Amino acid sequence: MPPKGVTVLAQAPNPAHTQILTDEALQFLASLHRTFESTRQSLLIARHTAQQRLDAGIQLDFPSETAHIRAEPSWQCAPPGPGLEDRRVEITGPPDRKMVINALNSGAKTFMADFEDSCSPTFKNLIQGQLNLHDAIRRQIDFEAGGKQYKLSQNPAVLLVRPRGWHLDEPRVIVDNRPLSASIFDFGLYFFHNAHELVKRGFGPYFYLPKMEHYLEARLWNDIFHFSQSYIRLAQNTIRATVLIETIPAAFQMEEILFELRNHSAGLNCGRWDYIFSFIKKRRADPSAILPDRKDVTMEVPFMDAYVRLLIKTCHKRKVAAMGGMSAQIPIKGDEKANDIAMNKVKADKLREVTYGHDGTWIAHPLINKIALDIFNEHMLGPNQYHVLRQDVQVAAADLLNSKFPGKITEAGIKSNVEALLSYCSAWVSGNGCVPINFLMEDAATAEIARLQLWQWAHYSSRLDTGDIVTPNYIDSIIDSISPQVPKMVAGVKSEQVDIAGRYLKSQVRQPWASDFLTSDLMPHLEKLDGSKWVKSAL
Repeated sequence: MPPKGVTVLAQAPNPAHTQILTDEALQFLASLHRTFESTRQSLLIARHTAQQRLDAGIQLDFPSETAHIRAEPSWQCAPPGPGLEDRRVEITGPPDRKMVINALNSGAKTFMADFEDSCSPTFKNLIQGQLNLHDAIRRQIDFEAGGKQYKLSQNPAVLLVRPRGWHLDEPRVIVDNRPLSASIFDFGLYFFHNAHELVKRGFGPYFYLPKMEHYLEARLWNDIFHFSQSYIRLAQNTIRATVLIETIPAAFQMEEILFELRNHSAGLNCGRWDYIFSFIKKRRADPSAILPDRKDVTMEVPFMDAYVRLLIKTCHKRKVAAMGGMSAQIPIKGDEKANDIAMNKVKADKLREVTYGHDGTWIAHPLINKIALDIFNEHMLGPNQYHVLRQDVQVAAADLLNSKFPGKITEAGIKSNVEALLSYCSAWVSGNGCVPINFLMEDAATAEIARLQLWQWAHYSSRLDTGDIVTPNYIDSIIDSISPQVPKMVAGVKSEQVDIAGRYLKSQVRQPWASDFLTSDLMPHLEKLDGSKWVKSAL
């Protein structure tokens, strides 16, 4: 009998999914919701209040009330969990069954199974993803498709899981007449079903935590970890979590975030694409924060360089991993010259990361693993670089806000953004959250940069390098010219899904403020993919 007050609204799962949506698991989710939902809501309100302060012209700065935490040299974070001592290459991707096997077999040290930016959260994708991870942990994931066997290797990568962020609801699970937090849904199902099994196999429940904007949001995660470990009678401080620093407010609170999670911390990660998106969004009222074409916002521009150096220094001061970011390039088949150019960009990016002091890096494709691994093997002889303290680094608030660097806004840049956004949003509403476009792996983070840049340029009537002014009508014309090409570029996308994406973008560039997240905006369009309602109900 389902727990009282819990209703699941979605298409009836196939029989295998009953392993995931058990009454006991739903009871655990309900307990988390009833204990922590009010805190989550108060933190979301605090985000809104903080944005109002930024819109009023108050600049971001390091919080004065936590200066003592930053100044205290003695505290350190927990030692790495088993299997996390060496993370020199991490591969990421959605929890699709084939992807899970290929990523775990890729030769990378770890695999981050992603329920967030690279996963379109249809209920089927979410529940099947949980089942895929459940089966992979127990080595029951092998299958055959198209005459090919997919089978786990003897020594697969160590598994980490990224749940969705605090801002998202899971609208198909209702507890006491309110939607469940998407973070709790993704974390809770994975933890409940797999934590003990992972420990038994010599590892632990490991997570990536996305899109936090304040150290109190990290405190909420830490409280949930303590509650959850007690609930299933798992030893306290078994969980390890790496926080993605992918919002600009979080860059000013890195030490505080580590401090809140110190007994569960596995370090910080440079979530570079979401960070650029956040830089534009949080500084939306500041004309000095207008950025040029996306291709010109590299890791070497002042605000990105400062953020990376501060993250490495902060992590190593507290003896945890400072993970590098994602190179979006993927192999280009059939064009050796173009592939060489793309792979040289990957090499340069990974060389920058390891020589700066990063302890590992991200890749999106198994064929990139050798490139990244060779560079880290050459320049990082031990399991990590915690000893690289970067005491030479001094980062002030102004450095994290410095957007003065060369670059132009061009028609090609606008077309590139429109193409990426139309293609990604069209795929997302069709159930695919990870899309190769022009030999770059695009996910929600890169689509968000495209969306916010188009809004920013139209909002401030920015000038192209030709002198022409960017207007909503001008962007409309680009949308109309590119839309017919999208179904040919992205497999499985139909013209009606492109129309949804086009209408959404045309609306966005006309808003006084662009909305917070495209994934929240487009969620209602997944309803038709989820089908009928009332899978389980107990009111």
